[in-house]
Amino acid sequence: MSVKIEESWQRVLQDEFDKPYFQHLTAFVRGEYATATVYPPGAQIFHAFDACPFDQTKVVILGQDPYHGRGQAHGLAFSVAHGVRTPPSLQNIFKELQQDLPGTAPAPDGNLDRWAQQGVLLLNATLTVRAGEPGSHQKKGWEQFTDAVIQKVSNLKEHVVFILWGAYAQKKEEIIDGRKHLVLKAAHPSPYAADRGFFGSRPFSKTNAYLEQHGEAPIQW
Repeated sequence: MSVKIEESWQRVLQDEFDKPYFQHLTAFVRGEYATATVYPPGAQIFHAFDACPFDQTKVVILGQDPYHGRGQAHGLAFSVAHGVRTPPSLQNIFKELQQDLPGTAPAPDGNLDRWAQQGVLLLNATLTVRAGEPGSHQKKGWEQFTDAVIQKVSNLKEHVVFILWGAYAQKKEEIIDGRKHLVLKAAHPSPYAADRGFFGSRPFSKTNAYLEQHGEAPIQW
């Protein structure tokens, strides 16, 4: 089936788009957009892929659900659209960044497109959600699709940094080949967990050191 997604991802993921589960998922998602308020806007469901082509991916940061508040989600995990108030988890991510890499310019806002455009795939496990109903599109097929994305990156690329924050993301470690990639794990940056191992985990400097070690340009966080 035809899915509008960036060309290099289209090539890598075409076999997933042709599977029955994805066709069922597509029918479900279309029905939801037709009958309910769903985020992100339909044109931005695959924004993480469009902003960070497969060929350029060198870091993967895993989230769980898109934000379910009005105007927040725009297809990148942890990121919000321009002009939207920065959510608490992202505030903590920026706080850790300042501690990890002192002198980094403060983020102008909570939009992380600037990371994506440097090769950071900001991937949620579930790519859509009903307004005000967190988890409402879980177990409909998105997780099977995004697990396949993780496996494709792991199998077809080398020296990618996978950043897994929180227990949910860390379950994905079993589908990542740790022999040829760097897996960084820490507590989730939410206010409920950040003090239990997120702060001080230094993911940004560790990522850049690994990339430079393998001949890649560091991320300008």
